[in-house]
Amino acid sequence: MIIKFETKSQRVKGLCFHPKRPWILASLHSVNTGVIQLWDYRMGTMIDSFHEHEGPIRGLDFHPTQPLFVSGGDDYKIKVWNYKLKRCLFTLTGHYDYVRTVEFHKEQPWIVSASDDQTVRIWNWQSRTCISVLPGHNHYVMCASFHPKQDLVVSASLDQTIRVWDISALKQKSATSGGFGTTGSSAGDEFLKFTQLNQEFFNTGDALVKYVLEGHDRGVNWAQFHPKSDLIVSASDDRTVRTWKITDQRAWAVDTYTGHSHNVSCAVFHEKKDMIISASEDKTLRFYDMGKAQFIKSYKREYERFWVLDVHPHQNLIAAGHDGGLIVFKLERERPAFTSVKNVLYYMKDKYLREVKNGKDTPIAILRKSSSGSSRGLIFDSSMSYCIVTSDHEGGTFELFEVKKSSTSSEDVQIKNPVRKGKGLFAAFVGLQKFATYDPKEKKVFVHSTVSDRTKEVTLDVGPVERIFPAVSGRLLIATEDKVHLYDFEQQKIVASASTPGVKFAIWSDDGSKLALLSKHMITILDSKFNVLCTVLETIRVKSGAFDKDGVFIYTTLNHMKYCLPSGDFGTIKTLELPIYIAHVDGNNISFIDRENNVKVTTIDSTEYKFKLALSQGRTGDIKKIMGEAKILGESIIAYLQQKGYPEIALNFVEDEVTKFNLALECGDIKTAFDVAQKLDKKECWNNLGSEALKQGDIVAVEKAYQKTKNFERLSFLYTITGNTQKLEGMLKIANVRNDVMSRFHNALYLGNTEERVKILQQAGQTNLAYMTAKTHGLEELAEEIKKELGEDFIMPELDFEPQILKPPKPIMIEGNWPLLHTETVDYSDITKTAETIMDEEAINDWVEGIEIPGDENAIPTTTTTPSIPTVGGGSEEDTDWGDSIDIPIEMQATASSGSRFIAPKVGRSATEQWPLNSQSPADHIAAGSFDTAMEILSKAIGIKNFAPLKEQFLSIYASSNLLMPVSPLLPSLPIPLQRNIKGDNEQSKDSSLPKLCILNITELQAKVKEAIKLFNPTTFKNSLDLFREIMRQLLLIPINSKKDEREFKETLSSCMEYVVALRMELNRRDVQNSDPKRAIELAAYVTRCKLQSSHIVLCLNSAMTVAFKNENNLTAATFANRLIKSGPPEKILKQAQYVIQEKEKKPSDKLEIDYDDRNPFVICNISLTPIYAGSEKVACSYCGAHYLPKYNGEQCTVCEMGTVGKKVIGLYEYQNAFKTTVHDEEDF
Repeated sequence: MIIKFETKSQRVKGLCFHPKRPWILASLHSVNTGVIQLWDYRMGTMIDSFHEHEGPIRGLDFHPTQPLFVSGGDDYKIKVWNYKLKRCLFTLTGHYDYVRTVEFHKEQPWIVSASDDQTVRIWNWQSRTCISVLPGHNHYVMCASFHPKQDLVVSASLDQTIRVWDISALKQKSATSGGFGTTGSSAGDEFLKFTQLNQEFFNTGDALVKYVLEGHDRGVNWAQFHPKSDLIVSASDDRTVRTWKITDQRAWAVDTYTGHSHNVSCAVFHEKKDMIISASEDKTLRFYDMGKAQFIKSYKREYERFWVLDVHPHQNLIAAGHDGGLIVFKLERERPAFTSVKNVLYYMKDKYLREVKNGKDTPIAILRKSSSGSSRGLIFDSSMSYCIVTSDHEGGTFELFEVKKSSTSSEDVQIKNPVRKGKGLFAAFVGLQKFATYDPKEKKVFVHSTVSDRTKEVTLDVGPVERIFPAVSGRLLIATEDKVHLYDFEQQKIVASASTPGVKFAIWSDDGSKLALLSKHMITILDSKFNVLCTVLETIRVKSGAFDKDGVFIYTTLNHMKYCLPSGDFGTIKTLELPIYIAHVDGNNISFIDRENNVKVTTIDSTEYKFKLALSQGRTGDIKKIMGEAKILGESIIAYLQQKGYPEIALNFVEDEVTKFNLALECGDIKTAFDVAQKLDKKECWNNLGSEALKQGDIVAVEKAYQKTKNFERLSFLYTITGNTQKLEGMLKIANVRNDVMSRFHNALYLGNTEERVKILQQAGQTNLAYMTAKTHGLEELAEEIKKELGEDFIMPELDFEPQILKPPKPIMIEGNWPLLHTETVDYSDITKTAETIMDEEAINDWVEGIEIPGDENAIPTTTTTPSIPTVGGGSEEDTDWGDSIDIPIEMQATASSGSRFIAPKVGRSATEQWPLNSQSPADHIAAGSFDTAMEILSKAIGIKNFAPLKEQFLSIYASSNLLMPVSPLLPSLPIPLQRNIKGDNEQSKDSSLPKLCILNITELQAKVKEAIKLFNPTTFKNSLDLFREIMRQLLLIPINSKKDEREFKETLSSCMEYVVALRMELNRRDVQNSDPKRAIELAAYVTRCKLQSSHIVLCLNSAMTVAFKNENNLTAATFANRLIKSGPPEKILKQAQYVIQEKEKKPSDKLEIDYDDRNPFVICNISLTPIYAGSEKVACSYCGAHYLPKYNGEQCTVCEMGTVGKKVIGLYEYQNAFKTTVHDEEDF
């Protein structure tokens, strides 16, 4: 029994699987308000909840095709809901007591309901009326359901009987009348009401009792039809489960199943396994084999009674509701035993070993297994002579078979007996005649021989082994808790290791160059040297995978088929209805096997991942080919190309003009940007174009942009620096027309036109400046004219230098665009043309002679006459005998280009740029100045929502990991990153460098916790609270490199959380102790439930006792006094506690009623500061684990002031291990 999903809630009395989606409905037995929960059992999340019933809800059912479900509860009502609209559509009333079960008909618009009013009713949910009442039971009717195919209804009652009803007349009446009634009123309403009452009391309706089944000694709680055969299963308070056979003429009891020690509340058929499952109040589920009529196994809960069961109509899933929630489980693993070797698929089906080769599925042997367990693993050796089959029998067994094909031509399938068998759940061949096994019980790895009984234990020093996997010959993959090791038998040691926790499967590529390690929610791709190439995290379970010939890993989850490139890019290929297991990838064809052991082939569209692969490998030809032949347009591809630094390629996909303009600017394509800007004709576009064109020295584009935006000042300066005096004179004229004095002056200054400047100064009233300008520049006649306008007191200042005419320097480049360095580019503009459309047949014939194909009428005829080819440069004819052209790889084109062309060198990475690539520790990202990625890691790994409290720490870590060395007074300081793992000048170690961190370690923080605990007294509560929160912030950024570090981290964080919760409540209590004594007593009581040091618990109990006693809550005070006495307090407090108990005996009462139950365990909601008692729903902070009510889901935590309430995360240790590419010693920190 494998539990796939579990919830914690109040008692679940109703369950129903959705027929198609991975959903399950659960109804809760809540006293006041009825709650229906809709869960996604694959993702483990609640989708929605529905609250309209008053009181417990007992019956639920999904409609087989419509987005509807029906519910019935103790408020006597039946409600029909639409889960898409998330509301109740209507309510059916008519029952006079609790409604026990409800069910939709598979074909008709009917609902059947059973009630404690001793009747079964059938409703038409379209007309919203009751169309038939089935009386006859003389006690509560506990269950009623339709037959899946026939016109029958079965009901079970506490009157110890099971009744089978014939409703064929009702169906016939419905067909002839076209339905029953309407929701409106008519003149015959009174008559219809009378007819309905008559049916209820005298059963004059259209449903008749066909059989009454008697045999149970006490009330019957459940009855249900078999999905296909004419059987009924019933569950009773007499602690038995019975099956009944019905035919057209009679019905009789078949088998009785015993074993339960209390009332059996439910029993259902499991069609696929041919078994019966029963649930009982004795806290057990029991499983019975119908064929052998005997007990198989049972499952027991420690405290919860089971009430209801449901079997998925299509999948091997079972749900059970109990006192504390529900569980969804399956009986055994459904993964088929298969393996793929050299494009041939081998798999087990029943007792046959089958082979799928070239699309043909044939049995090759009958394996006579001695174990009864289902096959779990199938492993072949390299010679295809032996195979090992493992199973779950008795904790794990293996059997070795010799399956070498016979040399005879007989097509008879041979029967094979095991050559060798033993204990071991996992096995792998490690040589031609050797194989290894691992027994989980003994925790040991053994090596066996295929030709003898020799066995040898492998001595390993890697910790507890969990699984073993095949590797190349002579080697073995060994998985431990958090690592995978490669063991070499010849060297007898571990030769490589990778940090990957919880590995379940290992898959090699065909050439052995890559290895995929599959965990529950993670995929790690390694190369043959165990270097991590990439890691992918999934939110749901990873099921299988295989490499294609290009090294792309195709894998499946529960509901998707996806791909992962060696570069780390991944995406979705298609959605799956049911889980499948990939065996082999051949181009676009995926061979897989499903859970029914059926081998199938599906075709996928590999365009997207092949395009990304070609892009990452720089294969220009393939990129152009894919772009020309395939339709991969879309915002996602454009965003991907832009993100990866290929805007010039993305430019060819874009149709939106604004996006195209931005991409053209990003890749420096001024021509395209200019053309698009003319179409858009927006000022913002011209401004951006002008800025980018000016950087590249495209004067024409800059001039056009300035003209479009009428930026006259920049236009004048542009003409000045390019030496275009003619256009500059034009700008002067434009300034005169615009009457812009400053623009006239600047243009005159740029032109060196002194007379114009003097004229402008005169017109502006600056006569003195005009005179001085004319005089200085030698314009004597003009100066004399101006002097006449000056006063007699004007004195010309004496100059101690010889004046010169102010003119701008002569530009180097006049008018033309700036010269640019030549770089190799790839033309993607002809992506819509393929080779076939570019060259016709004649062009091909002109280039090379055709090859004559024997028997081909369309072959190109060969000629004996060779056409003359003109020589180049007078060379000989041999010079023109060219061979086929060679495609030079893009990375080699630099060396093949001419010396006159400049190829821009690639930009390297600085140490601070390398740090975030080498680590997923947030502190390392902070030290690199990559605050955004650090915050992203903290948000994903532990759900940090508020980063404001971390600002000081971020700046401190960044400053302490980077030095600034002053150089020259006129130059900026030289940044020097401090690194912790650089050894000499080794370039490889530089590529894996990490920053030196100046942060506290876990031991130092634990010492600070002790200091904060010392401050836990009334005078320094606030200081203690601040110090605890500071420690919680510092804990966020410490390195966690092992399980031990993670454990100490969690313990320290939990201790801080408990004290912060206690301090917040105590400070709150002191604020309200005078204004609200009831609230003060509650808060004092809640503090006593915090996990503090024993001495502090004594002080909190004494405080709570005092507050309660002073407010005359003697009973409550006495509970604290009793706890105080048991804890051994000081003598003074002991006497006070004894006195309180004495006073309680005199007056055993509480003046104020408070929300506090000393006998019921609880935790505190840290927003409302109210208790959340055991069994109630609660959520926790993603970081510190503080508890909250579900209504505060998504809020910011009030304890640590950083985390997100209710967010599910994987934790820093798991997140860092998922991306770890290098192993660092703890001493480095």
